[in-house]
Amino acid sequence: MAFPGFGHILLNKYLRGYFLIFWEMFINQKIQLNQAMVFTFNGQFQAAREVLDPKFMSLYIPVYLFAIWDSYRTAVDLNKLSKLVYRENYPFKEFSLGPLEINYTVKRKPWLAVFWSMCIPSLGQLYLNYVLLALLIMILAVVLVWKSSIVFAIHYLLLGDITSANQVVDCQWLLYMPSFYFFAIYQAYCAAIENNRLFTDTLKNHLIRKYQPAGHRITVREKVD
Repeated sequence: MAFPGFGHILLNKYLRGYFLIFWEMFINQKIQLNQAMVFTFNGQFQAAREVLDPKFMSLYIPVYLFAIWDSYRTAVDLNKLSKLVYRENYPFKEFSLGPLEINYTVKRKPWLAVFWSMCIPSLGQLYLNYVLLALLIMILAVVLVWKSSIVFAIHYLLLGDITSANQVVDCQWLLYMPSFYFFAIYQAYCAAIENNRLFTDTLKNHLIRKYQPAGHRITVREKVD
């Protein structure tokens, strides 16, 4: 609901997620929705009506509702599949050597992923080897910072010049920042948690296959000394 496409990224549905993110930004720029929201929050309702472009408004609402419905439907389906995979102990690839990246299952520190994402969005994803997602987030971060002029606004705020900060900032681009910034942090944290769970299950299955004592069956979630 905060930003179409983010729900799909959390579900690892990257193509749909990328499409919906770019569609949201394209159509939002066309109808100037963020700027209209700023005027509405300040009680300038006539200015909000004047800045909105109604030609593309009918294209925004259906895609926005579809993004919410499709991410919910996909989450329900994946939850059912995860239970089946866990019950059947289905194996997955633990090591992948490709031309662009070497991926392997290893434990990561969630707080470190959060820390790097708070510093610069995309660094938490790089820490977790989500290279393509990190590239997208980094490009979007550069575009949003550049178009919103948020760095200049912060500079003027630190100098105590609030009027200049309000004049230099572009609210249409600035309103993308909160959803984008906190999504990058949340996605990095969730990915680190899920990565650690996969590592634990992988290590458990490896120990069961290779080092299980003869005549003793290690059950699920059993603690082994």
